[in-house]
Parts: sequence; C-alpha cells; structure tokens
Amino acid sequence: MNGHIMLKMFRNTTLAVALFATSQLYAAQVVDQVVAVVDSSVILKSDLDQAVDVVRQQLQQQGQTVPPEQILRKNVLDQLILRQVQVEQVKRFGIQPDPEALNNAVSAIAKQEGYSSLEAFQQHVDSTGAGRYALLREQVAEDLNVTRLRQQQVMSRIKISDRDVDNFLKSPQGQAVLGSQVRTLHVRIAPKSANTTTEEVSNVAAQVKQALNGSDDVQAIAKQFSNDKVDVQGIDMGFRALADIPADLAARVSGLEIGQTTDLIPANDGLHVLKLLERKADDKKALVNQYSTRHILIQPSEVISPEDAKQRIDQIYQRLQQGADFSELAATYSADPGSARNGGSLGWVTPGVMVPEFETVMKNTPVGQISQPFQTQYGWHILKVEDTRQVDMTNEYQRRMARQILGERQFDAEVDGWLREIRANAYVDIKDPALKDD
Repeated sequence: MNGHIMLKMFRNTTLAVALFATSQLYAAQVVDQVVAVVDSSVILKSDLDQAVDVVRQQLQQQGQTVPPEQILRKNVLDQLILRQVQVEQVKRFGIQPDPEALNNAVSAIAKQEGYSSLEAFQQHVDSTGAGRYALLREQVAEDLNVTRLRQQQVMSRIKISDRDVDNFLKSPQGQAVLGSQVRTLHVRIAPKSANTTTEEVSNVAAQVKQALNGSDDVQAIAKQFSNDKVDVQGIDMGFRALADIPADLAARVSGLEIGQTTDLIPANDGLHVLKLLERKADDKKALVNQYSTRHILIQPSEVISPEDAKQRIDQIYQRLQQGADFSELAATYSADPGSARNGGSLGWVTPGVMVPEFETVMKNTPVGQISQPFQTQYGWHILKVEDTRQVDMTNEYQRRMARQILGERQFDAEVDGWLREIRANAYVDIKDPALKDD
C-alpha cells in the first residue's frame, strides 16, 4: 500500500487509529509484547493488533484492496510511530492544553451525548469503569496538544506572498472559485453515547462517504447508516455564496469537482463530509457592517485584584450614566494605551477582529448608547458605538479566501515534510525484524 495514501487515511479517520499509540480509553490494559520503542515510550503488540483491525475494516468498507497482512501491519506501525513521535515532541516543547479549551472540548462531547454539566457526564463515564473520565480528558488533552504542535511547527512554514495571491486571483481556477455560488450536501456523523467508540463513528463515516459518491439522497443515506450507537444527519444546503461559508469549509469545497466529496472533517460534534452538487456564477458583493467604537478597559494586575477591577468598572459606568464624558474617562482610566490616548477610540471595527464577547456586545449596542460592563479575557470593558456603516469588502474577502485556499494546498505538503524530519530525528527501535524497513 502506498504510504502517502495510508497517511492520508490516518488523518481522515481522526482518532480512530492514531490514538491506539497511547492507552486506549475503553480497552483493557494488558501487559504484552513491545513491538517498538519511540524515544521514551513504547507501542505494544495489542496496540498494533487493534489498529490493524480498524484499518482493515475501513479499507473493506471503502471498497479498497486490503494488502497482505505483513505489509498492512508494517504500514500501520509506521503511522503509530509517527503519532507517538508527535506526542514526544509535545513533551519536548512542554506544550500544555489550555484549560478552557480542554473543558470546552470535553463539554462539547458531554453536550452531544445529552449531559448539561461536566459533573453529570463524569459520573456517567466513571460508572462504566473506574478512572475512565480521567482517561478521556487525558486523551482529549493529548489530541489538542498534537493539534497545537502542528499549528506551531507547520503553520510557521507556510509562506504566501501577495504575488501568490495575485496570481491565484488571476488564474481561471481562482476566478471560478471566488466568483461562484455552490450547492452542497452536508452530512454529520456523531456518537449517540459515551459508549460509542471513535472507531465505530469512523467506520460509519467511511461508509457514508462511500455512499455519497454514488447518491445525492442524504435523507436516505442518513436513515440507512444511523444505528443505536451512531447518529447520521444530512441536509441539502442549497446554493450559497462561498463568502457565506466558513473559510475553512469553503477552502475544502472550492477544490472539488462537481460530484466529488470532501475528506472526512473532524469537529467537536463528530465527523462531517460535504459533497459538491452544482456551481454557478455569483456577482454578490461581500458587504460588511463596521462599527465606530470607543471602549474603556480595566485590567486586573498585581496591584488591582479581580474584585477591585470589577468595582472600578462599575464606578466608571455610574459616572457615565450621570453624564460624564466617555472620551475623558477613557483617557484617564483605560488600561488600553493604544486607544486611551485617543479617548478610547478603536476606529472602525470590522467583525472578526475583536474577541467574541466584545464583538457580541458591540453588535447589540445601539448607536449613541453605552454598554453595561462586560468581561473578556483581557479584563472588564465598557464600550460605546458612535456610528455604523456598510462597506464593500469583496476584494478583501477574496484575498483572504485566496490565502486560505493556498494555505490548505501547502499545509499537507508541509505536514509531510515536517513529519519526515521529526521521524528521522527520533529514536525508534522496532523490535520485530519482520516489521522493519527492508
């Protein structure tokens, strides 16, 4: 089997195979034969056996030829080693998951399985086996760490110049992609309970993707492949401008031919796959609302406790309610030096620039009005919206979209090169001679 194809399959199956390189969440922990040593960690024969079984099933479901057993085991072991090499890099760089991101990821799993709180979800998971919730958090944390590692190490390698963007926009493909509407089918494959394993979801997702290649009836496909463990939902999205689709999804769809499907797309709520049905010209402009905004920021610090910061912002709000001048208070008290010197002015703010909490308040504050105090990761704010306007950002959007598409193209190549480098620099000792490279 071609190693590149195998690597691509491992990426597309999310956690189904890659996580076998570490302790598996719902599998019994067995002391068995070591098949490979990767720096300070080991891969067990049971890890390899389980991963081989999953890959074999997926190849069969996708209608691909399953290679001879020894070749299959060798290729799968190579990918398990690559995964563990990345985990070792995470340790080396001291990467730790952001606690909020980890809680959000686990909360998303809990929510999709019907639990309103992490406490209730933890009780449920631990009821299926002592310590399983802790193992789940460790596994989610590890995946977040590997994702962050790739972002740090690979994204920094991607260089897209203004000339690259200009050339793409002038190309037939660029003009066809950025000046079009697309009609897509969207299918989500998600677990129904905490007892549903990632490989079960991935197995169904592979079957759904194969079915989409031969049918546009997403309702029938959803009904056919949903079962007591995996939920499949599909919808015809109709015609939508690429500008109205999230940039990461638009970049995936833009490279498809009519009738083609995307690779499986991992997300917190399951696996997703899209199919391109039609494409047509679109002369719609990307009109964006901008907000002329001022703000006052009070930040907790070594000398200002969180409680003091809240008290100060409340006092400033009271003065504003009594008619005090916003610009003067911002210049005197705001902890944002860049805007404080201009009376708190942020100029014209485009959505997507500020943190979500700030943007939500900004959009919901009427012109000429002052918001109530609100908190972001930076501290406590009060903002004032002085005016709004609508601007044509078609050119800016097209250039941003072009960078996204070009970045998607470069990412796979850069990942491959980076993986080869860290694999070559890692200590790897394969114990079984039959699994070593010839």
